[in-house]
Amino acid sequence: MAAMDDCVVMALCRHGLTEANKKRAYLGWTDSPLCHQPSPLPTTYEGYFSSDLGRCVSTLQAFFPKVGPIQMSELREMHFGDFEGCTFDELKDNEEYNQWLDHYKEQATPNGESFQQFVRRIDMGWNKMIREVKNNHWKRSFVVTHAGVIRHLLARFSPEERAYWDWKVSHDFYYELLFSKKAFEKGERAFSLKKVSI
Repeated sequence: MAAMDDCVVMALCRHGLTEANKKRAYLGWTDSPLCHQPSPLPTTYEGYFSSDLGRCVSTLQAFFPKVGPIQMSELREMHFGDFEGCTFDELKDNEEYNQWLDHYKEQATPNGESFQQFVRRIDMGWNKMIREVKNNHWKRSFVVTHAGVIRHLLARFSPEERAYWDWKVSHDFYYELLFSKKAFEKGERAFSLKKVSI
């Protein structure tokens, strides 16, 4: 295990609950207002990153009112194309939707993104964050993004190897990944993971 002064913390937090989340709608690049303004967090960080979508930027600024995050389009949720804003009940009889559910890793949504495009984009964003953290010598960074993005990053970097859909991502807590500096910069797994209640 690395000494604490040779470690990097990356906190992964989902944006606050939105009106579309309450309806259980597919909310990718379409935005939706937050149901309520989150309270400021007591913990401080050095680096702050956010998806550039309004629900993420608003959440981060509510948590840390004096901070201007680095906004990144690479940290957006998957683009659900023609399914954006729709619920399962609205889509359940749609043949294209059911084909996508059965083959989501290979097939893109109509006018949307494939899973492979989605994860490649996230990986590009992660590499950008590595460079920012390294160049600024940040030890602790906070990232506000989306459930799908967090699932991919946990599946890839958590010390516990679990599949994408096995990760629970809630509005009530966030995850802190703790890396050795060397492992973080090489894109390797963290050595510790903890859940922090909001």
